[in-house]
Amino acid sequence: MRLTPRSFLWRTILMILIPLIVAQIIVANAFFSNHWSRVHNTLARTLSGEIATMINFIDQNKPAEAQQFARNIGINFSINQKLNRPKHNDNDAHETGELASELSKRLKRPANIYMDKGKRLVFIDVPTQDNQIATFGTSLYRIYSTSTEVFIIWLLGSILIVSILISPFIITHTRSIRRIARAANRFGRGLDAPGFVPSGSREIREAAASMITMKERLDRYNRTRTDMLNAVSHDLKAPLTRMRLAVETNTASNEDLIRDIDRMTEMVNGYLAFARGEAPEIEQTTELPPILTRIARDAAPDKKIILNFPDSPTQFYARPMALARAFGNVIENAARYAKSKIKITEIDSEDSIEIIIEDDGIGIPDDRKKDALRPFVRLDEARRADTGGTGLGLSIAQTAIENHGGQLFLENSDLGGLKVRIVLPI
Repeated sequence: MRLTPRSFLWRTILMILIPLIVAQIIVANAFFSNHWSRVHNTLARTLSGEIATMINFIDQNKPAEAQQFARNIGINFSINQKLNRPKHNDNDAHETGELASELSKRLKRPANIYMDKGKRLVFIDVPTQDNQIATFGTSLYRIYSTSTEVFIIWLLGSILIVSILISPFIITHTRSIRRIARAANRFGRGLDAPGFVPSGSREIREAAASMITMKERLDRYNRTRTDMLNAVSHDLKAPLTRMRLAVETNTASNEDLIRDIDRMTEMVNGYLAFARGEAPEIEQTTELPPILTRIARDAAPDKKIILNFPDSPTQFYARPMALARAFGNVIENAARYAKSKIKITEIDSEDSIEIIIEDDGIGIPDDRKKDALRPFVRLDEARRADTGGTGLGLSIAQTAIENHGGQLFLENSDLGGLKVRIVLPI
C-alpha cells in the first residue's frame, strides 16, 4: 500500500502542508500547553479563594456579608437545606479538575462541582458546619478559558486558507509540466506539437525552450542526413558516369581522371568530416586573437588582412580545436570570395565575445542567407561558380559554434561583401 501520492500535484501540496501543520502543532504545544495550564490554575485559585472567603463568613454566622461579597464579585450564592443533584459530579472533568483540586486544599471539606455546558454555567455545592449546603453559581468562563480551542480552530482555518491559496499556483505549475511531457511525447514520435509555447515558472519555461531547441536541432540533423545522401548521390554520380564513359570509349586522359578523382576525394572528405562531427575534446583556457591571426595568414596570404583585437583579449574556457575548425571554415570562405581585403574584429563584453569576419567580395543576397547555412547548398548564383566546394563550410562552423552555446549570423558588410558575426558566451 502506497502512502505517498504518485502525482506531482499532490506531492507538492503535501510538501507544503505537512511542514506547515507540524510547525503549527509544535508552536501550539510548546506555547499553549504551558499557557493553558497557567491560566486555568490562576482562574481556579481565584475562584476557590473567593468561595473559601464566603464559606468563612458563613461559618462565622455572617451570611449577609457572604451574600454581599458574592454580589460584588458576580457570583450567585444561596444556602439550601437540601439539593436534588445527580450522584455523579464533574469534579474530575477536564474543565473543572483544577478548581476541584484547589477547593480541596482550601476548604478541607468535600465540594461537588456540576456543569451545565449548554448554558455555560458551573455550580459548586459546599456543606456548611450546620449541615446545610452553600451553592455558588457562576459562568464556566470563570474557571475555563476557550482561547486554546479558538486558536486550534484558527490553526485549522489557516491551513485550509493556505491550501486554497496555493492550489491554483500548484495546479498551474503542474499543468505546465504536463504540457511539456505531452509535447516531449509527440516530439519523441517525430510529430510536432502545435500551439506548444513555454509557460509557467522561469525554470519550466527554460526547460520547454531547451526542448524546443532540441527538437529543432533534431529536425535539422534529420534534414542534414537526408540532404547528405541526396548530395552524395548527385555529386558522385556525375564524375563516376563521366569516368566510366571515358574509359569505355577509350577517350580518358590521365589528367581528366586525376581531376575527377581529386574532385571526388574533396567531396568525400567533406562528407566524412561533416558526418563525423567533432571529436571529443577537453575544454581549456582559450584566447582567440592568436588562433584567428594564424588562420587568416594561412588562408589568405595574398589578401590584405585587417585585425582589430582588444589590447587585453578575454580568456574563456572552450574547445580550441573545434573553434579553430569553425573559424577556419569561415575565414577560408571569406578568403575564397574576397577581392582584396578581409577584416577580423573582436569585441569583448562582460558575458560574451563577439567575432566579426568581413570580406569585400560579392556577398550573399538577403533572401539566400538562410540557405547559405544549410549543408550541401552552394550559392553559385551569389558566388563564383568556379570556386567548387561541397557547401558544408558554414554549416560545420555553425554546428561548432552552437555546440559552444553561441550563435552565428550572416549580415552585409560595410566592405561590400559578407559579414559573419559570431557571438560566444563566456
